[in-house]
Amino acid sequence: MNPLRSVACSASSSLRATIRPRAIATSSMIFARSAPSAGRIIFQRRGYADAPPPPPQSESPLQPEIDRQRKLRDQANVGPFTWKAAALFIATGVGLYIYFESEKAAVLERRRQELASKSIGKPQIGGPFILDRHDGGQFTEKDLLGKWTLIYFGFTHCPDICPEELDKMGDAIDIVDKKTGRGMGKMDEGVMPVFISVDPARDTLPQIRKYVKEFHPRMVGLVGDYEAVKKTCKMYRVYFSTPPDATASDDYLVDHSIFFYLMDPLGQFVDAFGKATTAEQVAEKVLDSMKKWEAAGGNAAAGV
Repeated sequence: MNPLRSVACSASSSLRATIRPRAIATSSMIFARSAPSAGRIIFQRRGYADAPPPPPQSESPLQPEIDRQRKLRDQANVGPFTWKAAALFIATGVGLYIYFESEKAAVLERRRQELASKSIGKPQIGGPFILDRHDGGQFTEKDLLGKWTLIYFGFTHCPDICPEELDKMGDAIDIVDKKTGRGMGKMDEGVMPVFISVDPARDTLPQIRKYVKEFHPRMVGLVGDYEAVKKTCKMYRVYFSTPPDATASDDYLVDHSIFFYLMDPLGQFVDAFGKATTAEQVAEKVLDSMKKWEAAGGNAAAGV
């Protein structure tokens, strides 16, 4: 073997022997640093789970002042609350409740009275009067007691409206007579039709006597002097335009109310019927009123 080659090989082997342990050691150190052992990981996990709680912090000397400021701020947000304020609040609520309940009761009572007035005829229509009958004698509001009455205000020289309304009134009475059996052949039974003249200057008793016979056999014609007629119209809220100084020879027309009234056996207003109302509708209202009257005890209960 060449002596130079032997020396080179020997040096190379010595160099490799020297470098390899260092490389292994370096690799081991790198692995140990980069990959911790399982025992170390377990120790770290156990140390996290079993770590003791942090020591209690000592209360700051400013904490009472902070709490006081927070309490004042809360009171400012909701307002000062005291037992006096609470009692005042409750008393106010109770007072408002009582007030609104009383107002509600008052409104309901007013509505009840209005309905009662409409159902039993309480409006202030009608009152005391004295007029002359077409067949002799006088007629007053007391002659309405105990009877159902239909009353119409007009005049015998009326060209069309008065005859039409009186015909309708007579037809309605005939319908009621047939359904109730009253007034059939008896002059003192059934609904009583009444005609009151608003033209006392020309409507004499003989003229009225002749006039009412054309509409219904039970019809009663009434008239009086101007003041008596005016007072009666005022009691029944009837408008008429007859001149107070008119004479029988004057030529004029009378403007007046064109409805007629239904009055109950106490002489109280029940309903009013205008030109658009039919005889059948009038009869239906009269029959319904009679039924309610009898259900409440009739004339005996009313004392008439």
